[in-house]
Amino acid sequence: MSNSNASFMKPIWNKITYNFPCKLRTLAGHICLHSQQPHINAHVSLLQHINVTSLSHRQNTMAALNSILLLAFIAAAPLIVNSGDPDILTDFVIPQNLTLPMIDGNFFTFTGMRSLMGDDAPELNSFTVLKASASEFPALTGQSVSFAVLLFPPNSVNPPHTHPRSAEQLFLIDGVLDVGFVDTKNKLYTQTLQPGDMFVFPKGLVHFQYCKGRDSAIAVSAFGSASAGTVSIPGTVFGAGIDDEVLAKSFKTDVATVQKVKAGLAPKA
Repeated sequence: MSNSNASFMKPIWNKITYNFPCKLRTLAGHICLHSQQPHINAHVSLLQHINVTSLSHRQNTMAALNSILLLAFIAAAPLIVNSGDPDILTDFVIPQNLTLPMIDGNFFTFTGMRSLMGDDAPELNSFTVLKASASEFPALTGQSVSFAVLLFPPNSVNPPHTHPRSAEQLFLIDGVLDVGFVDTKNKLYTQTLQPGDMFVFPKGLVHFQYCKGRDSAIAVSAFGSASAGTVSIPGTVFGAGIDDEVLAKSFKTDVATVQKVKAGLAPKA
């Protein structure tokens, strides 16, 4: 917490911590004073006073709790604004199965993209993505960066999906891609990219890429997280086990249609 936040919160906190014991002492003092009077009217007066004082005490308690909740929100606001990959206190993160003497240049080298180079590059029949994230490249842990190579055969699509922990910056190397995303107001933004173009997909928004026509396309995507995450819309909605009746009602169709869609998305044997 910064000094400015601390100085802002101090007078509010002092007021809260002062009011609680003062109100309790006031209530206790009135109870002791009136309990010594034997006359019945005094007892009636005491009960009335306790009710009023208790109501006042509850009101002050609620006000104090509201202030505490406000303080908690103020304290958490910087954490919310700066959310993302957590900062690390070392130069890099060493995996649990390694020790520092075991770390050398190989740890910081990723060779998983070599298959793309030369004459041994694979022939693809469907969209394929090769990732270099913390899962595949542990040296990225804590570094807030990762990459992916997107390979599009002719007439292929990267289906609508989201990355919950990062925006995506796509750089088109070869071919032509139709890309787009939908914002939280349900507005669609699209573009046709040429080689050398870049396009950014904002964090968490549904987006897609489509390579139509007879030519293939290759793109490289950069992410501001070592583990951006991917949530496929078709795979999540129809492949996660949501009840057919729920999906049928949600898409205003019938169960048979839902089951047909699920069958089409099932992995081929």
